[in-house]
Amino acid sequence: MKPRVLFVSRNRYRLPLSPSLRLKFEALGELLEVRVLAAAPAGSPTADDTFSLVPPHRLRRLDGPLFYASLPVRVAREVRRFRPDAIVAQSGYEAAAALAGLRLARFPAQLIVEVHGDWRTATRLYGSRSRALLAPVADRLAAAALRRADAVRTISDYTTRLVREQGVEPTAVFPAFMDLDPFLEREPLPLPERPHALFVGVLERYKNVDGLAAAWRLAAPRLPDVRLTIVGKGTETEVVRRLVEDLPGQTDWIRELPTEGVAAAIDEATCVVLPSRSEGLGRVVIEALCRGRPVLGARVGGIPDLIEDGANGILVEPGDDGALADALVRVLADTELAARLAAAARPSVEAWLATPLEYAERVRALVESSR
Repeated sequence: MKPRVLFVSRNRYRLPLSPSLRLKFEALGELLEVRVLAAAPAGSPTADDTFSLVPPHRLRRLDGPLFYASLPVRVAREVRRFRPDAIVAQSGYEAAAALAGLRLARFPAQLIVEVHGDWRTATRLYGSRSRALLAPVADRLAAAALRRADAVRTISDYTTRLVREQGVEPTAVFPAFMDLDPFLEREPLPLPERPHALFVGVLERYKNVDGLAAAWRLAAPRLPDVRLTIVGKGTETEVVRRLVEDLPGQTDWIRELPTEGVAAAIDEATCVVLPSRSEGLGRVVIEALCRGRPVLGARVGGIPDLIEDGANGILVEPGDDGALADALVRVLADTELAARLAAAARPSVEAWLATPLEYAERVRALVESSR
């Protein structure tokens, strides 16, 4: 009999699922009976046979608080209906709500917590600055949930260290599923003749968008005819808008690209830059390596788990705008260095690749180990 698993997260799923997400959940469905409690973007259906999703609140500032406030009741309702063997919560925050839901339902499901990054980032470096008011309580709830969980899964050495700081030993360590077919279906292309840097990510404080803008203002005068393309949207859009106004001949801004568009943008770049203040792993780093492109990243979070300084990219200290500017100049002005880093990029990503079924098998093994 397949284990029954309820997945709880703050992710926004648009129904019907995209092809990449469909691959993931079809593979999980082969080995588990699956239900998902999560969120939906505006205009998406909110339910099908697998998903129960919360639409966004019309007042954006209330969207997150109301989601988490209602989550224990939603978990309890789904637990009574589905009677899962285990709940898999995406972070300590969802785990705390799941524990409350299990108490309401008076049902003994196992609790598994996934740790994809530093959960404290959500209240400090994402969205409205007023979120910081919630940090003390949120931190305690998340840490307590980690310690009370029946199993904890991390995705990298970095997230393993975070969990151990809370006195918890991970039950399993393996990365989240990523559909990388669009980045692997063809061999990496040669580097472009004209040097070009690329940033892809949400425009939030934890991505250090302001630091990227400051570094590019320092680097651009030293790199005539070189461009930086920024792909993303978020609360820090004003930072990017001002950068484009100040350096229109050397800065492009694209608010959103489909997956295939991201792959094409990476192919057109000499390097990808990710100067984050906090980062769990960095999907765009893996995507860049798949396409044979080096990454200039901050020495923070899970980025050093993927990038070896001087081998497949360059690492700089987080928050050092001058060092980031110097790294940009080094790679974009030195074609031999860029080519050497690029040659090592694709081989270095092999350890992070997994098929949908391999991922599902790891999840099932994790569920069974917690029973």
